[in-house]
Amino acid sequence: MGLFKSGFLDEVYYEYSERHQFVEMLLLAFLGFLIPFVFGHPQLLVGALVNAFLIRSALSLKSFKAIPIIFTPTLGVLARGILFGPFTVFIVYMMPFIWVGNYIIVQAFKVKLKHRLNYGLTLLAGSLLKAGFLYTTAFVFYSLGFIPQVFLTAMGVMQFTTAILGGVLVYLLLRIGRVL
Repeated sequence: MGLFKSGFLDEVYYEYSERHQFVEMLLLAFLGFLIPFVFGHPQLLVGALVNAFLIRSALSLKSFKAIPIIFTPTLGVLARGILFGPFTVFIVYMMPFIWVGNYIIVQAFKVKLKHRLNYGLTLLAGSLLKAGFLYTTAFVFYSLGFIPQVFLTAMGVMQFTTAILGGVLVYLLLRIGRVL
């Protein structure tokens, strides 16, 4: 058994009833919006929770039902900035790319389920792909003068770290749930 290798993580969790999946989709989408909207910071905690919701949705929902969870966290950040300030147009520039980054990590776990890949390696690869994509996008935008330098850290190392933390959280919760 390798890094995070466990037979129970090879199960297809979206064999739940349609009602169960719908309720879980609504709950994860609501929390995905609410946590960034209400708390906003620290990014380490908020980002880890958002990534946990994304990974959980990949493991427990059919692909199309994960779509709201991909979008709602960024909408929560945007709404927080508009209502409570400071609103920054920079998040608007990055929103479509953050959605793609979220899609990348969800798809990494969909591939994991389909091919019965190792959870830890899937988490590492998905986190690297998401953070690499977001950092590259932020670097291009920074180089063109569209966004400030602070976005390079937020869209690079911080994205990688929060994705890893979110994945570890999901893994631990699934292990605990399996034992109970």
